[in-house]
This record gives sequence, C-alpha cells and structure tokens, in this order.
Amino acid sequence: MASIVKPGHKTRGVLNYLYGPGRANEHTNPHLVASFDGFAPDPGRDPDATLAQLADVLDLRVKQAGARAPKNHVWHCSIRAAPEDRHLTDDEWATIARRVLDATGIAPAGDPDACRWVAVRHADDHIHIVATKVRGDLRPPRNWNDFLRADNELVAIEKEYGLRQVPRGDRTATKRPTRAEQEKARRTGNTRTSREHLRTVVRTAVSAATTTEEFFRLVEGAGALIDVQYFPSGDVRGYKVALDGDTNAQGEPVWFSGSTLAADLSYPKIAERLTATGPTHAERSEVPAWRRLSRAVDQIPDHLALNEDNAGQAHIAVLAETLDVLPLLAPAGLRPQLLQAATVFERAGRSRIRAHHQQAQATRRAVKAILREPAPKDGALLVIVLDALLLAVIAAQHWHHTRNHTQQAEAARQSAAHLRTAYEAAATEPLAVLRRRGTHLAESLRRRQEFTLRRALPELAEQILAEPGWTALAATLARAEAAGHNPSALLTEATARRETATATSVSEVLTWRLHRLADLTADTTSSAPATPSASYGPTNTSQQRRMR
Repeated sequence: MASIVKPGHKTRGVLNYLYGPGRANEHTNPHLVASFDGFAPDPGRDPDATLAQLADVLDLRVKQAGARAPKNHVWHCSIRAAPEDRHLTDDEWATIARRVLDATGIAPAGDPDACRWVAVRHADDHIHIVATKVRGDLRPPRNWNDFLRADNELVAIEKEYGLRQVPRGDRTATKRPTRAEQEKARRTGNTRTSREHLRTVVRTAVSAATTTEEFFRLVEGAGALIDVQYFPSGDVRGYKVALDGDTNAQGEPVWFSGSTLAADLSYPKIAERLTATGPTHAERSEVPAWRRLSRAVDQIPDHLALNEDNAGQAHIAVLAETLDVLPLLAPAGLRPQLLQAATVFERAGRSRIRAHHQQAQATRRAVKAILREPAPKDGALLVIVLDALLLAVIAAQHWHHTRNHTQQAEAARQSAAHLRTAYEAAATEPLAVLRRRGTHLAESLRRRQEFTLRRALPELAEQILAEPGWTALAATLARAEAAGHNPSALLTEATARRETATATSVSEVLTWRLHRLADLTADTTSSAPATPSASYGPTNTSQQRRMR
C-alpha cells in the first residue's frame, strides 16, 4: 500500500526522521536502496556522507528555481508490504520505487530532467521515497492524481511479485484519524479518537431523527457541541461538531464538519435522507413498529436481487441506519456485538453508486418508529429482527461482491459475523421456549407437521428432522396452522425466497422466517411511548448549541 503525505517544505526534516531512530526506536539499519542517479550520498552506509549533503543534493534544483519553486516542494511517499508477505530485497524495493515514480509522473522513466529523489529503507517491510518537486528544466512535475496512479501500479506489482493483493477501495471510505489524533486519544486514555467518536454520534443521530432540527438536538444530547451555520436567507448551510472538553492548544473546541467525518454525513446528504420520513396513512395502523421493521428488513434481499443499483444502494444505506439504532434498544448483553456490527458495516453503507433514498423510505420510517415505541418484552421479536438483519447483511455482501466493491463486501462479511454472534445469544431463550412447546405437541399433531415438512421440502426434510431445532419448527408450524395459515405453503415460500445452504441450522432459519411470514409474534407494546431523545441519550444541559 502507498501513502503519500501532504507536501512539505523541509527536505532535511524528512531525512532526519527517516535516518533517525523513529518514534519508538523502530527504525533499524536506515540506508538508500535507490536514488535518481545512483550516486546520492548515503549517510546510512557511507561514514563520510552526511544528512546535510544528501539534503543539498536533493534541494539543488529547488535553489536554482528560486522564487519559481513551489513553497511545499517535498514529495514523500511510503510503500508498505503486508505482514504476511516475504521480505523483499533492496534491489526489488529499488525497482518498485522506480516504477511508482514513473507512474506518478515525479520521475518518468528515461526523462533526464526528472525530479531528484531517493528511496530509504529502515525496516524489512517498507520504504520511503523522498523527492523534490522541481525538474531539471526548473518546472514542476506533472504528478496530478499521484495516489491513484501509484495505487494502480502497485496492483500490478502485487501480482508480479506474488504479494498479497490488497482489496482496493473506491475513495468512499471515511478519513482515517491522523497520527496526532491517535496519540492524543492515547494520552487522554480514550480507546477512540474524537473523530471516530463523533462519527458514531452523528451517524446514530441521523438514524434516529425525523427532521434536521431533531438531528441537531440529538447530537447535543449525546455528548457533543454543535455549531450550525446559516445562509443570509436563514436556510441551513452546514454544521460542525466537537466533543465537549476536547480542545486545542488555545483552549478552543476541536471542530469537525460533517463531511470530514464521512461523505454521507454532510448536511445536504443528511437533509436528503431526512426528507419525507413521517409515517404514511397506511403506516398509522395498529401494527407495531417492530413488526413493520422485521417485514421491511425481510424484503431487503429481494430488493437487492432486482439489480437496480440506485435503489439497491438506498436499501443498503437504510440497513446501515437500522444497525446504528439497534444497540440503543437491545439488552445490555447484546450491545457489544451489535455495536461492532454497526461500526464495521458503516464501510459497507457507501459506494460510488448514488442512492435513491426515496426507494427505501418505508424501511427508514420503521427504523425511526421503533425508537418511539417501547422495546418488545417478547425476546422472540428481537430475534426475528436480528435474523432478518443477518440475511439482509449477507445479501448486501453478495451485492457488493458482484459489483467488485471489495472493501464493502469484506465489511459486510465481518458485520455478519458479529450479528450472528448476537443472534445466537438472543435466540437461546426464545428457541428453548419453542422447543418445549414442540415437545408437548400431541403425537398426532407432531406427525402431521412432519408429514407437511416431508411433502413441502423433501430434499431438506431428513436434515431438518435430525436437527435439535426441529421441535421449535414443529411448534411454529402448528401455531401457524392454528392461525389459519397453510403450513406447507409457508415452508415453500420460506425456502423459495431465500437460500438455506449456508445456514448452520436450517430448522432455526425456517422457524424465524415463518414467524415473519405468518406474523406470529404477539403484540407486546404498551401505552407509554418512548421518545427518541430518551432512547438516544440524555440531554446534557451544560452543553451549548451555537447558531450563526
């Protein structure tokens, strides 16, 4: 992987770091593996060479250009191999450096006027390339879009050298915390940087809010300061957030605009998602929000199978919102895994495909509605939602994979693993209840359900009957039949709409699918509604909201 840092103006300062001990004495045997002419002085191997001499050689043309030289003339690129890769030789690293310099336009192959450069190695797994951005004709190099050019060249290098082929992104990933932010978090005893903490706060507030005003209020109530900017017309122009107590050297809050937290957290993107999120007439019914959510999430795999990219991206975005709010309402024992699932899936929620959010507003309304109703007392309803979410995340993984979104597909895969752990923990007690019901079924009724299973799913029947979950499925089939449903038709529909080959327990999967299809959950809502502010976090009256 290549990392090109922001251009600087101190050649000697960069060299001091590369030839020095490092921040934690991690630099060993620093030396040149290549240079622009093969004769640059190497303070690491030549006892008569100095860093001042090397800096003077690199800066020669900068001094010749005088005022025409760019202010920040130092180009610095590090290239790192994966931990599992073999150790490359100095000659191999030298070749890699030349290819990257050629690809970026810093030093095109065969160009006698190319920029001056050196490649320094002070560890087994990476090198640093330092160049000064003045050519021999005293013009700047044409290195526009150098990171993408370098990355494309490294894709070819990985294949040719037999190295790990790193999944490439589409430039929609969030900005990583800077080294300074990471060191500040360590000094203050925080496991996450302010940027990462605020990203979670804002993302969760967006998922919970129905209006932009409510969004601002929820951010305030979650341990953050918010500064909203307005146009002269009075319309909102944007916003920035800071953690209460996180200050710079001048004692001022460290602000982050929404777009610097993530591309989809800019104010225009948030406003687009919060448009028309009020309940429709059809949704103002007696059907509890949790049931509506389970139905909506259950349909996401079907939407993703339609190959309508813009609508598919919208459904994946609202799937991310569902994962964001679920930890607020789940039992404490499930929250760590659910938080991990949401955090990891955040990367899967965005791609270069523009989401048509109106296509997924029904699911979004259901997500927001569960925050305004009490959490279900019946654990089975939560399990049904988790089961539907797991299937939807797996479908999102497949959707991204077929579009070569490697980072998003991997994020969805990791999220599914966390969701599966949470599901298994949540399902233990409800499944035990269903199994007890199944063991108490009359023999004639149990035989009828077995006959129904063999007739509807002859290929899966023996496997299901041998699973511990069969008694729970039998109880569910009996309950569906008592509610007026056709058990055989339900089984056929449950397997026709979703694959079961990857299921650890087919009987468990079918149990929860039948609960959703036949709407077998009891109405456990009470008359005391919850409010999003109470669910999301307490209001901190010491925090300030500044408007301008």
